[in-house]
Amino acid sequence: MAFGGFNQQGSGAPMAEINMVPLIDVMLVLLVIFMVTAPLMSNAVKIDLPTASSAPVKPAEKIDLSLDGNGQLYWNKQPLSKDDVLAKLHETGLRAPDTELHLHADKNTRYELIAEVMSGAAEAGLSKIGFVTKPGVKAASAP
Repeated sequence: MAFGGFNQQGSGAPMAEINMVPLIDVMLVLLVIFMVTAPLMSNAVKIDLPTASSAPVKPAEKIDLSLDGNGQLYWNKQPLSKDDVLAKLHETGLRAPDTELHLHADKNTRYELIAEVMSGAAEAGLSKIGFVTKPGVKAASAP
């Protein structure tokens, strides 16, 4: 198979074309192989699985506990004193220990009050405590 004429005196440049015919042949063979083997892969083992019924899981109770900058506590938007909140936390911990406690704390709230509420919740057996923040607010950088 000649790629040039006899009158060329060795141009010296290599041929830089890719011969596509062998690549097409390989792809067609692979296509046929996959078409033959694909239906064989879909056979599943037939087994008799046991059946079971279950009751839907009810979501855990949620408490929204808000703390404002003046130290006032709000239990689900109802104002309460700190002692009443701690008593309700103990009551809730005995009744439903998987209750979620969502703390909405003002940025001017004293850390001491937040620590007392979290300590009271931990003593009551409430371990699911989360802080609720406003989305998109960046923290101030330290000087």
